[in-house]
Amino acid sequence: NEEVDCTEEEMMLFAALQLQVAMQANVPQPNNDDDEGDDVDEELKKLQMSLEGGTGGGGWGDVTEDPSIADYLQYFKPKRFTLKSYKRLYFVCKNLYLLAYKNADASRSGGVPTFSVHLKGCEVTPAINLTANKFELKLEVPSAEGMTEMYLKFNSDQQYAEWLAACRLAAKGKTLADSSFDAEVNSIKAFLSMQSPASAPAINPNTVEIVAEDYVAPRFARKIKSKLRQKILESHANVKDLNLLESKMNFIRAWQSLPEYGVSLFVVRFHGEKKDELLGVGSNRVMRMSLQNGDHIKTWRYSTMKAWNVNWETRHMMIQFEDDKNVIFQCLSADCKVIHEFIGGYIFLSMRSKESNQQLNQELFHKLTGGWV
Repeated sequence: NEEVDCTEEEMMLFAALQLQVAMQANVPQPNNDDDEGDDVDEELKKLQMSLEGGTGGGGWGDVTEDPSIADYLQYFKPKRFTLKSYKRLYFVCKNLYLLAYKNADASRSGGVPTFSVHLKGCEVTPAINLTANKFELKLEVPSAEGMTEMYLKFNSDQQYAEWLAACRLAAKGKTLADSSFDAEVNSIKAFLSMQSPASAPAINPNTVEIVAEDYVAPRFARKIKSKLRQKILESHANVKDLNLLESKMNFIRAWQSLPEYGVSLFVVRFHGEKKDELLGVGSNRVMRMSLQNGDHIKTWRYSTMKAWNVNWETRHMMIQFEDDKNVIFQCLSADCKVIHEFIGGYIFLSMRSKESNQQLNQELFHKLTGGWV
């Protein structure tokens, strides 16, 4: 799809996983039924260990002191009309907070941090380019004005994996003492290794008949041209041992890791503005974005939303937030009722529990998505 915003490495991974799915489609697959009992036994063992005071198979063994990670990192806070220049500070991630100090001594002596960021509720987005050896992540921090952006830059894939895992857990309200930290780090490193192409294909290119252009977006086919088939096969070397189910699951995970995953875009005109802009509607937020380059201008979380409604006569939509600020816009690329339905549907889903036997509240669903004429 030409609209998919991803790097060349990510597109080659998508192509490689699609190729592996096609190659595994007619191959007998392992029977996983026998493994279900093993998984249950393993989880019971972890539960027993945690109840007896063990570490539960991961995380930090010694919890007498709150676990943390600390290192010198480069950071950047975007401002209008300024160049992207990074500054170096000593950062500590601890107890859902990101603390920035002038140097390591200031941190160890218990000094006052230069600034701090409460990570719970943040949006954490990877920003990497393996070819350029670029390892960054973007933090979007909830604030009274919407969401404030901040970038962190790392020196290596190991450092990147640890800090990305820590920020992801903190965004969900989990500290580094959580047993899933090590698994998250390993998952990130495994995903990075899948994006790093092998030096040579694992299979003989002459034995594989593929139309390479069917596996990638047209812009990559135009860019890579004659080397496209070779690059796909080199990327395939990293996923050649996956079975059919694993290939499909990794494709889904790769898709979900894209920055704009799950975001629907609409062309809108905000009240009082003369130019068209984009409105991105996600599962937990709405975003004001530039129509020219897709840059985020402002982000609002649903948790700060008080009300939303449509003026059916003028076809304008208004969203009211906790600070009593109203955001009014007209949708140009679709009926404004579509955006109303998106927001209402996402809020309805967020209100549902994880219990499989809960009843569907149809009245609430229609109330949230239908609006009033």
